[in-house]
Amino acid sequence: MKTAGLDIGTTGCKLTVFSEEGKDIDRAYRDYPVTRGGSEHEVDVESIMEGVLALLALMAEKHPDIGGIGVTSFGETFVFTDGEGKPLHRAMLYTDPRGREECLELTRKMDGRKIAAITGLRPHEMYSLPKMMWIRKNRPEVYEQAKHAFLMEDYVVFHLTGKAQIDYSLATRTMAFDIASLSWSGEIFALAGIDVSLMSEAVPVGTSAGHILPEIVRQTGLSERTQIVSISHDQVAAAVGAGVFDAETAVEGAGTVECMTPVYEGLPPSDVMYDGYFSVVPYVIPGRYVCYAFSYTGGALIQWCVDTLAKQEKRLAAQEGISVHEYLEREYVREHGEESVAEPTGLLVLPHFAGAATPYMDTGSKGAVIGLTAAHTVSDIYRACMEGVAYEMRLNLEWLKGSGIHFQMLHATGGGARSAVWTQMKADILNVPFTTLKTANAGTVGSAMLTGIAVGCFKDLDDATAHMVEKTKVYQPDAARHEKYMEVYSRYRRVYDAVRGVLE
Repeated sequence: MKTAGLDIGTTGCKLTVFSEEGKDIDRAYRDYPVTRGGSEHEVDVESIMEGVLALLALMAEKHPDIGGIGVTSFGETFVFTDGEGKPLHRAMLYTDPRGREECLELTRKMDGRKIAAITGLRPHEMYSLPKMMWIRKNRPEVYEQAKHAFLMEDYVVFHLTGKAQIDYSLATRTMAFDIASLSWSGEIFALAGIDVSLMSEAVPVGTSAGHILPEIVRQTGLSERTQIVSISHDQVAAAVGAGVFDAETAVEGAGTVECMTPVYEGLPPSDVMYDGYFSVVPYVIPGRYVCYAFSYTGGALIQWCVDTLAKQEKRLAAQEGISVHEYLEREYVREHGEESVAEPTGLLVLPHFAGAATPYMDTGSKGAVIGLTAAHTVSDIYRACMEGVAYEMRLNLEWLKGSGIHFQMLHATGGGARSAVWTQMKADILNVPFTTLKTANAGTVGSAMLTGIAVGCFKDLDDATAHMVEKTKVYQPDAARHEKYMEVYSRYRRVYDAVRGVLE
């Protein structure tokens, strides 16, 4: 029996098919439109469902024996629907500014630290609940018709199975889920004026919602025995797919967003997490939690550098049949010598090109490149961008020390993990060993692992991990390089305040 992982992203959805042995054998992608205006950032969720059904039909034709499909999705974005699941409005993305006043209104009724102690989240308008409040206040006709409030995972699961269920980790992104009792917080919903009965049933990560509906069988060609599994928020799936299940290891995801995900054996101290805007999220193992320490521009900053500054280098790399990243890494060594790999650039890049994430959560912060001279080249700036992302994660690591983290190893995932140069640099700056994995797309692997357990392909997490998580190389930190990077990092820690001060 084959399994598949369905990943619902902000701008598109991806379906990956796995063999019975857990091997990635096929994949396909569909995008959908997102509207971003000055005051509205929205997505048409019916387009999301159309993309999902198109993917399912495409893969069912090639793989009619798919026995289980796990669903992961991005967080926060929700939609009110009628009883049949038909959307009543376009869904607001987390970047949509609406909900700010409603979030402030909620914190006037309940102290923000108490909200965080219950929900694991420092109050912010990016989460679902303040935006539900905005719709209730500004579009009462929509709220009055609503029978369901779905995030994207349970929206898709409902349309495929008729079952309204959402996993614990994604439910957390509403800012209304009690992470200790693992249930919706009736107290917070009452203060917000939102009917808690609109929400889907909250279930553990990796819970099957049952078989697909007959109409989905007809539309897609999938077997009537195909089960749909509620997996998790995408970062939780990545932690599972990286084989990280205890406090001794953590995940370092180098995708568009850079995200470090450590595991806690119990609830971490809420004040430390509150002060650094760190989310606390129920994990796949009962009683354990993870948190997200992240930068909005990880791989996105590297891509900006390539697309904006390295146009000529892209052409030259293509002529040689290599990636532009490999070309720029090679050029840096050619310009500075082999010994340059042991030396920081000395440039300071503040990677806030899309605002600052943890520990600041400052959408008004801007990026900066400091220390440039006429002698610097594109490859210098490229490498400095790598350093800036790593310095930002070092800053997050230091903030989290007070929460009790003590991991001894980071598992590297995402596209950035393919760069040996960047991975070694991160190991040196964070002073923690990095292990790379055979499959960089850990979220897809995690989804397939949990789906395989739900439908009986694997006995448990240990069995799934043995089949699907393969380590390839360990990058050990170098003490001498770490010391040199820390000299530069001591200046980097002052850059945010310096730059923010002149942009006030």
